[in-house]
Amino acid sequence: MENPITSKCCNHQPWFVLLVFFVFCIELFSFDYSGFTAKKSALVTVLDDNHGNVINTQSSLPHDFTEITNASVYPLPKTDEKGDLKVGTEIDSCVGRYIFVHDLPSRFNEDLVNNCRLLTRGTDKNMCPYLDNLGFGPEIENPEDVLINNSWFLTNQFLLEVIFHNKMKRYECLTNDSSIASAIYVPFYAGLDMSLYLWGFNTTVRDSASLGLVKWLSEKPEWKRMWGRDHFLVAGRIAWDFRRQSDNETDWGSKLRFLPESKNMSMLSIESSSWNNDYAIPYPTCFHPSKDSEIFRWQDRIRRQNRQYLFSFAGAPRPEYQNSIRGKIIDQCLASKSQCKLLDCNYGTTNCDNPVNVMKVFQSSIFCLQPPGDSYTRRSIFDSILAGCIPVFFHPGTAYAQYIWHLPKNYTAYSVYLPVKDLSEWKINLNETLLRMPEDRILRLREEVIKLIPRVVYASSRSRSETLEDAFDLAVKGILDRIESVRVMIREGKDPSIGFADGDDYKYTFLPMVMVIEFTTLEIHS
Repeated sequence: MENPITSKCCNHQPWFVLLVFFVFCIELFSFDYSGFTAKKSALVTVLDDNHGNVINTQSSLPHDFTEITNASVYPLPKTDEKGDLKVGTEIDSCVGRYIFVHDLPSRFNEDLVNNCRLLTRGTDKNMCPYLDNLGFGPEIENPEDVLINNSWFLTNQFLLEVIFHNKMKRYECLTNDSSIASAIYVPFYAGLDMSLYLWGFNTTVRDSASLGLVKWLSEKPEWKRMWGRDHFLVAGRIAWDFRRQSDNETDWGSKLRFLPESKNMSMLSIESSSWNNDYAIPYPTCFHPSKDSEIFRWQDRIRRQNRQYLFSFAGAPRPEYQNSIRGKIIDQCLASKSQCKLLDCNYGTTNCDNPVNVMKVFQSSIFCLQPPGDSYTRRSIFDSILAGCIPVFFHPGTAYAQYIWHLPKNYTAYSVYLPVKDLSEWKINLNETLLRMPEDRILRLREEVIKLIPRVVYASSRSRSETLEDAFDLAVKGILDRIESVRVMIREGKDPSIGFADGDDYKYTFLPMVMVIEFTTLEIHS
């Protein structure tokens, strides 16, 4: 008997063969398409891994960057077919925060430290003691109980690059795989190198290490990813020291920051220049707490201080600078008698080298005057913050245009601004002006200053803070954001060189209206 099923199939054999062939074609097409998309996806990854090869250092873009993703740089958490996170998947807390540190030849860092007796500190020829305790210097004796034991060190204000490097060695998101790094750190001790050759050496000698550094960097595969725009270095001197604009032997400093390769890097230093690829981070102070409780203890002590002086000034006159207002400040301080305390820091004196002396004066003062000195900024800014002493600024370049990652944008919340660029504009009686400040505003200002303390100190690396971010943490966060903004430009198909290293002639100026607001505030409350 004939099987009805097979009989039916056989009777329609051509149609059956056609159906099988059709199904086979669909399967084959699906297989090829998946291979094609996989190849396409791999192509995008290759472009991302090597996007530096198509980033021109000039203003032209030979490639459409809109297709570039960060898939190979920032691996995403695993998801299921619906795109939801798989249960039990641990998200890497370092994604977007990984930093790769270049292993530089020793001539760029270690040799400088080992030859510390050749380094200069102005009149002091021996920098070696200041390099103790990972750059914090020797621990300070505290016989008068002015400080907190085991937290204060005799720290040199020009050793930021050494302190930063040693803290970076303990950064929780270091990586040996540069392909996943969000930033590349270049531990070149530019300030120490410069201090070897500042006086009595020609420009060729002064620039030798800088030229050697950029040559070494430019030959590394990490450089070609973004032509250095994901690289940063830290300097312990002001940025202007590295921006010599000519090769005249009498001109100051090196030309590190004007070298073509260096223009593609960002630099963090104790004072920024007016160029967009320089950023200021706080001077190292002498307070390096090893745990949060030491900061809280110090803040409580500062809140309870009896402040017998209306204002104080720690510094020296600058008669060599024609328009310096320091002489006028000293005169008015002396004329105010018991209202003002002057700490003489003139050349040859050691009053200001002892943190105990500085803290005693600032802790006993309501306001601390912070005029420009040899440059716009000074470490005294951060010493006054540590003491809970309200800083009084006379130029926007001293703090407001500088420490944008560490100090509040609303400068009136923590400081007083009296806009006096030079002596020709001096129309202030400091004693009368500060006496008009109402008590409730003084209390608010002081509390804001005390809250800033964790943000402006470089904490010890002996233990990690559980709740607070210090100056190092905020600097790292700032530079990572800076570099990410460049990557965003690349993804959007924009030229990353536009504005990256441009000069900003208005960086150190305020609009006249801003100046008027501060004065008006003082007058309203008088």
